[in-house]
Amino acid sequence: MLGALRRAPGPVTAAWVQERLEGGLAYTTVMTILSRLHTKQAVTRERAGRSFVWRAASDEAGLAALRMRRVLDGQDDRGAVLASFVTGLSDDDERLLRDLLNDAAEEPEEG
Repeated sequence: MLGALRRAPGPVTAAWVQERLEGGLAYTTVMTILSRLHTKQAVTRERAGRSFVWRAASDEAGLAALRMRRVLDGQDDRGAVLASFVTGLSDDDERLLRDLLNDAAEEPEEG
C-alpha cells in the first residue's frame, strides 16, 4: 500500500490505491489499513470534499527512521539502547554515523 502511495502523482483517494493493489482488497479494508498507517504517521491525509486524499509521509529511509525513533521512545534507558546500537555497527556504518553527526553539528541553528 505504501508503495502505491509513493508512486502516486500526488495525494490520491483510497479508491485509487485499491485499484493499484493486487489481491482485490475490499474498499473498507483499504480504508482500515490507510487509517492505521495514518495513526502510525506513515501516511498523511487531507480532506477532499466528504472523503480524504492520502499520501506517503516519507520515503523508505524516513519510515525506517520513524520506526527506529518509536523503538527508542519505548525504552527507559535511551543511552543504553543507543550505546548498544552504536557498538553493533560495522566500521563503515560507524564512520558514516560520525560524519552525519559532524555535519549536523556544523549546520546553523534555525531561529
